[in-house]
Amino acid sequence: MSRQEDGRAGDGRVQDKVVFITGAARGQGRAHALRLAEEGADIIGVDLCGDIATNGYALATREDLDETVRQVEKLGRRMVARQADVREPGEVREAADAGAAELGRLDAVVAQAGICPLGNQDPAAFLDAVAVDFNGVVHAVQAALPHLPDGGSVIATGSVAGLLPGATDNPANGFGGLGYSWAKRAVASFIHDLAVTLAPRSIRANAVHPTNTNTDMLHSDPMYRVFRPDLASPTREDALLAFPAMNAMPVGFVEPEDVASLVLFLVSDESRFMTGMQLRVDAGSYVKNRPQPPAF
Repeated sequence: MSRQEDGRAGDGRVQDKVVFITGAARGQGRAHALRLAEEGADIIGVDLCGDIATNGYALATREDLDETVRQVEKLGRRMVARQADVREPGEVREAADAGAAELGRLDAVVAQAGICPLGNQDPAAFLDAVAVDFNGVVHAVQAALPHLPDGGSVIATGSVAGLLPGATDNPANGFGGLGYSWAKRAVASFIHDLAVTLAPRSIRANAVHPTNTNTDMLHSDPMYRVFRPDLASPTREDALLAFPAMNAMPVGFVEPEDVASLVLFLVSDESRFMTGMQLRVDAGSYVKNRPQPPAF
């Protein structure tokens, strides 16, 4: 029976699901919230809405989070938004509990919040990157799991840079870059084994690894310096010339909406038997920089 025949002609791919998203105020987090809302989901969204001292670019604000809410509601869906620090498991749990209570359920979690404190030689930068980019993923999963039904979905944001030795963990990128790479590698490992532990309940766990993505993280002074180490004070225009070197396809970056399309698929029941996957939205970055060894 088709959806038209059974009266569900207007349903979206994630109709009436509720999705918990960390880092929802802007960038990839906002793109995920809007793409899911377009397809019928309601959103629980959290963000720090403040800066972290070791991170060399400004993070999202409360105004950014409010704008995400406005755009979700413009699409006719509901969003429960809270300021919460993913480094603090209690804050994340309280936000997930409150959102699930208000919206009536929680079907999926997208652990998206992240920082990239490149170029910082303070050991605290390593710890901050790990605390946000790895611990924050674990805390989001811990907060969501008591609410997830059988057949739910866990999605974590990694990074293709974390899969490429010598990328952000290059010593030139400081202890912050090393922390970023460690955290993203750890996310990949965590998702691999989490998928095994959740499989008896048919809850799937998958990681998404983007390349350069058109967000404030990419368009920042620390990132410009990584891509143009030949210049003392590189500009956005200088970096735009170098960004394509990361990828096999002739683009400098992908859009947050490109990643959100994959997240939508992973939240939807279309991916119900996919778990433990390391899925790259990377314009060929991985295959370019990790060539297949010859077969003998």
